[in-house]
Amino acid sequence: MNTLRQDIPAGLVVFLVALPLCLGIAQASGLPPFAGLLTGVIGGLLVTALSPSRFAVSGPAAGLVTIVVASIETLGSFSAFLTALMLAGLLQCLFGVLRAGRFIALVPGSVIKGMLAAIGILLIIQQIPVALGAAGYAELMSLLNGEFAFSASAMLVAGVGLLILWFWTTPFIKSIKALSWIPGPLVAVLVGCLATVSGVAGLPRITLPAFDSMAALAAELETPDWLAWQNPAVWVVALTLALVASLETLLSQEALKKLRPQHPAPSPNKEMFAQGVGNLTAGLLGAMPITAVIVRSSVNVSVGAQSKVSILLHGVLLLICGLWFSELLNAIPLASLAAVLLYTGYKLATPRLLVEQMRMGAQQYVPFLATIGGIIVFGMLAGIGIGIATQILFSLYQSHRNALQLTRYDDHYVLRFQQNLTFMHNPKLQGLLAEIPENSVVIVDHDNAEYLDPDVKAVLQDFGENADKRGIRLSQWPVAVK
Repeated sequence: MNTLRQDIPAGLVVFLVALPLCLGIAQASGLPPFAGLLTGVIGGLLVTALSPSRFAVSGPAAGLVTIVVASIETLGSFSAFLTALMLAGLLQCLFGVLRAGRFIALVPGSVIKGMLAAIGILLIIQQIPVALGAAGYAELMSLLNGEFAFSASAMLVAGVGLLILWFWTTPFIKSIKALSWIPGPLVAVLVGCLATVSGVAGLPRITLPAFDSMAALAAELETPDWLAWQNPAVWVVALTLALVASLETLLSQEALKKLRPQHPAPSPNKEMFAQGVGNLTAGLLGAMPITAVIVRSSVNVSVGAQSKVSILLHGVLLLICGLWFSELLNAIPLASLAAVLLYTGYKLATPRLLVEQMRMGAQQYVPFLATIGGIIVFGMLAGIGIGIATQILFSLYQSHRNALQLTRYDDHYVLRFQQNLTFMHNPKLQGLLAEIPENSVVIVDHDNAEYLDPDVKAVLQDFGENADKRGIRLSQWPVAVK
């Protein structure tokens, strides 16, 4: 109770940040805005209660919008998608029980950054039509075909929203304490609401139902298609959701450790189990995928939260808004939410990220670009697989390239084995041995190699058996020579 003075204001600020994001992410996914609020409520209350972290805020994530859109289109219905979401939740619970959280370290940083950049690019592509006046992402094709009806008022609201979001990151706003506490997305949405209230024409708005009874609330909830589990595509979507949602959650947890360390550190396995229960519940009630979200979590920390009370309060406020203030929220124009998501996409796919990867060399930027291209062309799961495969190939190449080294000192040649050697190193080994001239002394430094493949030993033995004929003397030769 001693922390309420800090937790109550923090919870209010987190709520103000989460509200436009919950609505916007649902709208961007082609789902009713209420689904976004419901996701925020489940993440804010249920997942928070089970999570080992005191500061991580869970809810709908912009990074999963592209997966939701593609999955619903593939499966043919939202109810089938909800079945996949329930299965994804079960898989996450299984990951937690099997302690799979430690495997996050196996995913290369270049692939993770490529995944986030690809999500940002796809988010921008999807929200451009909405910012230009469309009522949803589905009108993207009409924009490409030249049949799109532009809305000057929507473009103005979106443009002003983007300008506000940029302005809110400048040193001027940060220097004014009163303004720096007000979330930029909330200001952008409020300005859009003013345009709606002023009677500006041509502004599509969100539509939240009004609930006058529990029966009305129950009627709004979508139910899963219980027979959809027999469709193999549902399992592919479930696996994709489980992997990407777990990856985003654990990455958020790692980032949060740097902002506010906890002792002991929250268990990634318990966090995955909590997220799994949340997604299982979300699929059952007709909500969206849930992850821990670093944007809301970092806001929670920066405004001084001390316990889970701030996150639970934000969940309660989202619930109250959805149940009793729907008419007020219906004044929010879609263009304002599009501006928030466009800015979010830009931050995920900022050009500075590409420049940083390019400066780190081909071993970083090639897997980074392969991941982006793979996700955009083939989908999330395949794109991540392509990125990891590319990184493995580069690592194998570098490992193979540096495994053997031949150095000359007058007529002495030192052949160094930097690591264990397999048959794949034979071409390199044979090439180096061929460079050694007659009447030389060959010294082998194999202290770093604890294992030599039989094929490698055969190459060394063959060279050793012919060394006398060429006047080559061997020293510290790693295999016996007849």
